[in-house]
This record gives sequence, structure tokens and C-alpha cells, in this order.
Amino acid sequence: MSARDLAGHPLGAGLFDMDGLLVDSEPLWSIAEAELAARYGGVWDAEIKARCIGTALPDAVPMMLDYFGVVAPSGEELKAAQEWLLARMVGLFATEVPVQPGALELVDSLRASGVPTALVSSSYRVLVDAVLAVVGAHRFDVTLAGDEVSRTKPDPEPYLVAAAALGVVADQCVVFEDSPSGIASAEAAGCLAIGIPGHAPLAATPDRPIFASLADIDLGWLLQLPRTLRRAS
Repeated sequence: MSARDLAGHPLGAGLFDMDGLLVDSEPLWSIAEAELAARYGGVWDAEIKARCIGTALPDAVPMMLDYFGVVAPSGEELKAAQEWLLARMVGLFATEVPVQPGALELVDSLRASGVPTALVSSSYRVLVDAVLAVVGAHRFDVTLAGDEVSRTKPDPEPYLVAAAALGVVADQCVVFEDSPSGIASAEAAGCLAIGIPGHAPLAATPDRPIFASLADIDLGWLLQLPRTLRRAS
């Protein structure tokens, strides 16, 4: 498909989640989380994993410690656990950042079509920068970390802030997400959400296509998606 064929498309921007969507970081998180559980004499299993996926660290760490049997942890204990996890993940990212199939190809194709892109993550800036060092910060016009907003996903603030930084309106943005909290954030912001289920199931709706992989998304279809959904509604 030529650039002329794609001219006049209604897509304002492509906004990408990071963990689980752009990179398959969940196995690395599982390593760090299991090690954290062992430090407290607890067990990391599928139940607590499901609770924490897509959740910002300040919310996830208290759930973790409670699950590990830590009664009424102090603020210092919570801070120490969070800082340990961050440091461990930076170390793991330094050795391996597994990129999801089709992810960088889709980002690059959008940019080649004149569509600005943003990385919108619930992870802290130190982790976002660790991933960008591998995948290339040049691929995104805007990057937004979880510690750079007042309210993280599932609140709409992250996607509203990213859209504003790009100078586009939210309802002309397509968001790519792998978690229910990320989908909720995107749709609450008024964005069009595309789900790529990872470790948590996602349900398709008339306004929310679901794909098994970013590699399955056709660029021509994607560029016309805002117009297509408006006509359908």
C-alpha cells in the first residue's frame, strides 16, 4: 500500500502500552515478584499475578505483601519492597527485553504513514527508560511513565495526558493494550482501544477489536479504524 493510498486517513495517533504489549516483560516481572515473595516467606502464584497485572506499583505492592502474610506493613516496608522490585527489574531489563511479535514493525509502519506515536506505561520512568534503551526512544514522539501522572490506569489521565502532549484529540487515537485496567483507562479517555490479550482475558465489543498479536493487525484497516467505527455507530 503506497503513501498516496494512505493519505487522508482519520487516525490521529497510536498509543502503546509497554509491559505485556510492546515487550513481554511479564516473565521478568514474575522472576522479580517470586524473589520478593521468597524474601517475605510467601509464594508467588497465578492468583496474585492476576490481581497485579496492569496495576501500578504503589497499588500492587500492598496487595503483594498482604498476600504474603505481612500484617499492616509500615510505609517504610512498602517503600523498601517497591524499591527492591524496581532495582531488580532494571537489572533484568539490562540482560533481556523480549519484544512482542510485530510490535516494532507496527510502530514503525504507523510513523512511516505520518501517524505520531506514544508509549504510555504504568511502569516507573526508570523502567520505561530501560526498555527504550533497547527498543529505541526515537520510535515514540511522547513517552509517559506511571510516576509522571497523578492517577494511573485504569484512570483515564495517562491517555488524556499523552493525547494532549501529541496535540491530538483522544477520540482520534487508537490505544493498544493487553490488560483490563489499560483498556478501561483508554476507553474512559475516549480513545479507541484494541486488545491484545496477554496474561488476562479481554472481551471484544463492537467498539473494541481483539487480536491475538500485534503482527495480525493490517495497517490499512487500522488507519481507517476511527472512521469505520464512527460509521458503525
